[in-house]
Amino acid sequence: MTRRTEWPDSAGFGSAAGDAENRSRRNRGAAPEEDGAVRDGGGSLPSRAGSGPPRTPEEQARAICLRLLTGSARTRRQLADALRERGIPDEAAEEVLARFEDVGLIDDAAFADAWVESRHHGRGLARRALARELRTKGVDSALIDEAVGRLDAEQEESTARELVARKLRTTRGLDRDKRLRRLAGMLARKGYPEGLALRVVRRALEEEGEDPDLLDHHLPDD
Repeated sequence: MTRRTEWPDSAGFGSAAGDAENRSRRNRGAAPEEDGAVRDGGGSLPSRAGSGPPRTPEEQARAICLRLLTGSARTRRQLADALRERGIPDEAAEEVLARFEDVGLIDDAAFADAWVESRHHGRGLARRALARELRTKGVDSALIDEAVGRLDAEQEESTARELVARKLRTTRGLDRDKRLRRLAGMLARKGYPEGLALRVVRRALEEEGEDPDLLDHHLPDD
């Protein structure tokens, strides 16, 4: 991987939301908001303590998005879906989402990079599985390709070997075909191609002393 993007923590991301809005207001010649308050045009959102419901659809949309982004990073489509589910009109939702992109609170490219970094190192997921997850979150295909492309084949195979090495001990005592099937199946569920999975598993079993001539070149049937 050539770049490492950290996930923002909840408090930090909430602070970033306020900071970005204040910077935006300064650029427009307006004064920054007081702590906990955010304005849009002439209206104001209640502080976190709450002083009543937002009045306009735009204010409601901004409050919903800020609350969701305080918990974790989200893609534009995830936020759009959340606004739609809460009955926010499309025009108001589009205006707010575009504004959040302008100030950097929505950044699908950064989201995809961080997702690949986190899920590959944390769960050992391969490029195919990572791309599938990002598609379900509404990330654009070009951004997905760019993010997963930073995970090269060498790194992917290295991670596959680490996964097999950790799992290998739990398969001792099983017959050869069952070990091969179980280990290769574990890699397949994490998105590794069959050829890579079998190659890595065969090598691990050979290093344990299995006869390479007895290891099948395909997954054995149940």
